[in-house]
Amino acid sequence: MRPIFLTQLIFAGFMCTTSIFYFMDHLGYRYLTEVNYGAQFKESEQTALIASCQRMSLLAHAALVTGMLMVQKNRITIKSVKTFEGDDFLIWLGIIVFGIGSLAQRFSGLSQIALPLTLIGISCAAVLFVKGFNTKNIKYLGIGATIFILNFIHASLSGYKEPIIINIIVIACIFFPYYKKLILYSAIPVAYVLLYFLPTYNNTVRQSWSGEVSAEEAQNQAFDNLNSKNEEQIEDTNWGFLTRRLSEIEMFTQFVEYVPDHHPYYDWEIVENSLEGLVPRIFWAGKPNMETVSMQRVYDAGVAHQMSTVSAKTRPVVDAYLSWGIVGVFFFMLLYGMLVQHFSDLAESLFGSYELGCVIMFNSIFQGLWRGNNFEFMFNNIFWGYVIMWFLFYLLRTIKVLKPTFD
Repeated sequence: MRPIFLTQLIFAGFMCTTSIFYFMDHLGYRYLTEVNYGAQFKESEQTALIASCQRMSLLAHAALVTGMLMVQKNRITIKSVKTFEGDDFLIWLGIIVFGIGSLAQRFSGLSQIALPLTLIGISCAAVLFVKGFNTKNIKYLGIGATIFILNFIHASLSGYKEPIIINIIVIACIFFPYYKKLILYSAIPVAYVLLYFLPTYNNTVRQSWSGEVSAEEAQNQAFDNLNSKNEEQIEDTNWGFLTRRLSEIEMFTQFVEYVPDHHPYYDWEIVENSLEGLVPRIFWAGKPNMETVSMQRVYDAGVAHQMSTVSAKTRPVVDAYLSWGIVGVFFFMLLYGMLVQHFSDLAESLFGSYELGCVIMFNSIFQGLWRGNNFEFMFNNIFWGYVIMWFLFYLLRTIKVLKPTFD
């Protein structure tokens, strides 16, 4: 679960590989079937825009990996070790941190720390589940499975695809060292099932958002819709998801068409907005809403209408391009790769192991960096994630869960 594997895989898959569906749609295909059979494809301005955005995505991927390799350490100096044998501390760490995170979610001013803490609890549960499964430890298996499954059920009722996919990625990555062939062989079938059923399932579950039905009722209806009688509806929904939602290449082309021809590069404006977002609202009552600020450039570019309910926030590659063009994409993603790798190595060093440092702490606290977000939200994740990581390090030292090494 180190960045050179997991972050790179997710970034390349999301930003680069998925654009093939949108390009096939542009060529006149629906899945592998040519819709306009016999009609000759003609290159257009949109074709050039798609190619330009694909090249920038590839450049971003290369810069990301280069940044990781530039700062990656061959040997990480361990600054702490556990004070006792066994993994019982993961039970208490997971339950306590998950509880604090769940409680913090009830207060809007604490949202910056609620999600990372909750994710740490879920990661502890996933590690306990895998350890219990491999060692046949009923205690670890029962506690880990209970927390993880409850979270998975909650994710399935949310109406969002990402939490479900993330849960599967986490559990697969933790199982991978023990069952390499099984995970590799099952990856494509599982991905196919998810991509086939998940869009239709979530669209139905989202009916509960209006309040007319409960999440549980919407979920039951979603399962009823996933049958062979609705095959055409499922395929239509899925193709729209693959071309417009899974891949964000279409939105990227709209931004490239808008900047710089119709709007000059934003230069440092987006960065300045992002730095303002780091100030807690408790200290600045009049702080602008970062969701509103970040969506304004989406509306200005015509990517989404102001009256629509869709959230079409940009990704780091897009914001880097909007700020400084192609040069900005390269240098920002280079820095992005360096930061991600540094945080991972630092977490392993502070918490004394790959498992606690990288798997649990880094990939929970900085999970938002797997594929990135707009600058406003990503800067917030980086800054407050860094603060939370050091806070937890000193907390575990204080309560004697970790002790310093004397190397």
